[in-house]
Order: sequence, then C-alpha cells, then structure tokens
Amino acid sequence: MQLTDLKAIIIDATGTELTKEEQDLLKSERPAGFILFKRNCVSKQQVKDLVASVRECVGWDGLPVLIDQEGGTVSRLKQPEWKEYPAAKIFGELATASEQEGRDAARINSYLMALDLADLGISVNCAPVVDVPAPDCHEFLSASRTYSDAPEMVGLLGEAVCRGLLEGGITPVIKHIPGHGRAKVDSHLALPSTDAPLSELSKTDFKPFKYLSQTDMKTAVWAMAAHVVFSSVDPDSAATLSTRVVEDVIRDEIGFNGVLLADDISMKALGGTLESRVKGSMASGMDLTMLCNATFDDRKTALNFTPKLTARAAKRVADAEAQRTKWLKKGNDNRQELQAKLEQLIEKRRIG
Repeated sequence: MQLTDLKAIIIDATGTELTKEEQDLLKSERPAGFILFKRNCVSKQQVKDLVASVRECVGWDGLPVLIDQEGGTVSRLKQPEWKEYPAAKIFGELATASEQEGRDAARINSYLMALDLADLGISVNCAPVVDVPAPDCHEFLSASRTYSDAPEMVGLLGEAVCRGLLEGGITPVIKHIPGHGRAKVDSHLALPSTDAPLSELSKTDFKPFKYLSQTDMKTAVWAMAAHVVFSSVDPDSAATLSTRVVEDVIRDEIGFNGVLLADDISMKALGGTLESRVKGSMASGMDLTMLCNATFDDRKTALNFTPKLTARAAKRVADAEAQRTKWLKKGNDNRQELQAKLEQLIEKRRIG
C-alpha cells in the first residue's frame, strides 16, 4: 500500500466499536488517520479492539491513531480504568521554582502517559500545548492547559514533553501553531482574531514553535494549526485556511517542516460549508485536515471532498513514523519507581 492512496483527513467514530457502515466507509475511503474521544474509550481491551479494527479496515497496520491526552481537563482516558495525569499548569509552576525539576517532571509524566497509550495501540498524542497565553487569553486554554506565559519556559517544557512521548513510542503533536494564546474567545464557539504586529508575535507566540522546530526532534513531531486570524499576516482567513500563514509563518519563519494538521474543521470558528472547510484547509497547505464529533453523513461528505495525500505530505508522515521508531527507548523502566519520583516532585511544588 502507498501512503498516497489514503485520503488526507483524520476522522473519528460514534461509539466503542465500529458500526457496519463505519467499517464500510473506512474500507472504501481509507482516511490517513483516526482519532479517539472519551466516548470511544471504556476499557483497555475494548480500545485495543477498536484500534485494531480501524487499522484492519483501512488496510495499514501503521495507520496513525490519535488521542487528546494532555492531562488535566483534556484527558480522554479516565479513572478507574486508566490513570489520570496532571495538567500542564502544574509543571509550569514546578519549573518556576526549579527549571530542571519542572523539566524532569514533565518528561517523566509524558513518558508514563506514552506507555499507557502505546499499550492500547495508540501512536499519536495531540500534546503538548505550547501556546503562550496573553493576559486576556480565554480560560478554555489559559486556565490549566498552558505551561507559562514566558515563551522560553514554554519551549523548554514542551521539549521535555515531546522527548518523553517519543521515548515511550508516541508521536507528539505540538499545538496550536503558530500560536493560540491571544484568543479571547473559545475557537470551538467563535473565531478568535489578533491584530498584534508580526514583530511582537515573533518574539512571543511563535517562539516555542520555532524552538521546537530547530531541535533534533524536528521531523519526529507533528503540529496542529490554530483556528485564529492573524491580521498582520492575513486579515481574511484563520491560520488553518491561510496560505500566507502556512507558507510565510509556519513553514518559513518558524521553520516547521513536519506533518501539519488542521484543527477540527467542525468547530464553529470556521464558517462556510463542510466542502469549503475541507477544500480550504487543504488549499492552504495543510498536510492533513481533521473532522471530529460530526454525524456519519458529514464524515462521508468530508471524505468525498478530501484529496489523497500529496507525495510531500506522505513523506512527512513516513518520516515521522520512522522517527517514532528511532526514538523509542529500549528496555522497560519500572513504572512504579517513575510514578513515585513524579509524585515526589509534584509534592515538593505543593508544599514549597
């Protein structure tokens, strides 16, 4: 099978197992990835079976299976079946007291999380959030999902999380490139916009993404693009629909050359028809688009309008998959010892 045979979209499913019509759709349309939500995750064996059935339908054992498992409020795997992990804010607070301890804790935390995901057959985690929150950033993002308002610290903690995920066999997705921290509204409900000058954005919002794009992990990580209008670059389109933002900012100034994924195009930040959203995100230069929490008919419609992976996008996906294998840490660490160390570091923060 060639990756260029796959449709350039990530989709989801309605429940804990595929319906007959979902199986048929996956077999006929062959999307390039699949994403899990809380409603899809009831037990460990059930998730393993669901993941295996999706890959069998598409016909590729290496099909990227994604999840949003940031920790804190954004966690799809819940107790009592799974361990729940701390929110990003906690690691930022720890790093404020001791940068090294904050980075160590973030890396251990993401490594343990990765081991949980890998056990289920999941291969891609939509984390870390490396947005830099402005003072008036909407609480949907700033309440606990961001590490710090200092760009340098965000970059360092984001790097620690990416390394931990990769060592556990999971591809990280840095989000929301080129930056969601100036959003005054929740992009699930409305379209955020910022008129900050490009020079200011470069010093703050773009900085963590640029830093991560220059590390030795640069082809191993994916990035998820933001539904945010950057008026100083393109006043007419959200970043996910803007060729200027993709080419001039994400690919050129920031220097990100990995897999670029549009955030969920079902979000109310985007207007127009489903067809226009699919075609717009693809025309902007995204490698992949994504449709979540939609009806079966909308999934079918979106797949109909989605082109197959370009040769360049297919190479980026393949390169990231090869890097995931390369970064995988050999040997089995004692999870209980690592968990104890993590809890000790977090407890120091609490009593400090």
